[in-house]
Amino acid sequence: MAGGVYEICGDPRAGGPFVFTCDHAAKRIDEWRPEPAERPLVEAHWGWDIGAADLTRALVRLTGSFAVLSGFSRLVCDANRHPAEPSFVVEEVEGRPLSFNRGVDAVERRRRQRRYFDPYHEAIDRGIAERRATGPAPRLCAVHSFTPIFLGRRRPMEVGVLFDAHDEHAWRLEGALAEQGFECALNAPYSGYDGLIYSAARHGRRHDLVYLELEVRQDLIDTPERAETVAGRIAGALAWFAPA
Repeated sequence: MAGGVYEICGDPRAGGPFVFTCDHAAKRIDEWRPEPAERPLVEAHWGWDIGAADLTRALVRLTGSFAVLSGFSRLVCDANRHPAEPSFVVEEVEGRPLSFNRGVDAVERRRRQRRYFDPYHEAIDRGIAERRATGPAPRLCAVHSFTPIFLGRRRPMEVGVLFDAHDEHAWRLEGALAEQGFECALNAPYSGYDGLIYSAARHGRRHDLVYLELEVRQDLIDTPERAETVAGRIAGALAWFAPA
């Protein structure tokens, strides 16, 4: 873990087929002490993507690839949002103001960008550059998780494939995931066309890589054992997304 801001998993120089990113891997809020009533929010999906880090590490091992994982909570700042977006730093969750984000101004937003956001994304750029120096271009896959229930309604899909380009790759991967027994959906529960795959799109376009985002339902990966099992099935499907 580099200064608590990001984690490198695997070796980009090994020439694996994928670059994985995990933008919401951690729930750490090192600079602040959340109030007792805020702790459940930090532990829940508001603070991080439950199970996504375990899933990402398992995928790295199973595919011989590498990953960059965030080391800070999305409540500090969101690594999957442009810093100019209001949601880059949220002031309240479920109508509850967050003490550590109260009164955050432009200066503090910029400080958090420099302290957390920029080093994380710079690490991704360095890793991709190291990986590209080893041979043919890899595929870029961002790994996220989503809640089983949203606004009182159960989400039936188990894995979503999000994209704003590379449609044929997305369709093929969705089919391969379905063959692994997953209930799959394209651009659900969120859509890549709504700007919600900022991180994958940023690095995919910059390095001219085919990129997608995977959203996996949290109840499938909320323990290390479940994440390991699901990773095996997803790794099998990713064979269809690997570079030729």
